[in-house]
Amino acid sequence: MSRYTRILLSALLLLTVVFVACKGGEEELAEPEAFSFVVYPGARYLGQLTENTKAAHKVINPAAEPPPTAIYDTEAPMEQVAEYYAKQYGYQIVPEANLNLDAAKPPAKWRTGDLAADTKAIEPIIKQMNLPTDVSKAAGAYKAADIEPRPNRPRVTVQRPYFDVLTSQVVDRTLILMSR
Repeated sequence: MSRYTRILLSALLLLTVVFVACKGGEEELAEPEAFSFVVYPGARYLGQLTENTKAAHKVINPAAEPPPTAIYDTEAPMEQVAEYYAKQYGYQIVPEANLNLDAAKPPAKWRTGDLAADTKAIEPIIKQMNLPTDVSKAAGAYKAADIEPRPNRPRVTVQRPYFDVLTSQVVDRTLILMSR
């Protein structure tokens, strides 16, 4: 085989490798599947609360479009709902007491909170939205789970009980907030 033929074959081989590598790269960069919400079986959609949450986002950041958001609630126990979503995402929920401030944050964790303190913190937004909410009715502790998003799946927060800013009532049901 002449030197010229070897160089030509080497160049063709190199071009073939580059072409295959580039083609494989295109498949990896292909358009992702559509973004989707996984709804807990038996959960009911809270349309008005979802729309008010999107409106609150516009109050906070008027220039940005609100992210895809959906809010549901269910009678199911909060722990059961949180475990359902953690399993869907392939996560284990880490107890709040096991969180180390120096370590990386786990993708799913339990936490607790105070309805009065949380509602008081959003009171200025509630007033800007002209909602007739009586924040003094927000009382009590809650337990929640925060689950980080996956590709094409939203961040999920599961909480029980929750304060409904539309009715000014503490609701003893499990709230499921999904947002991108």
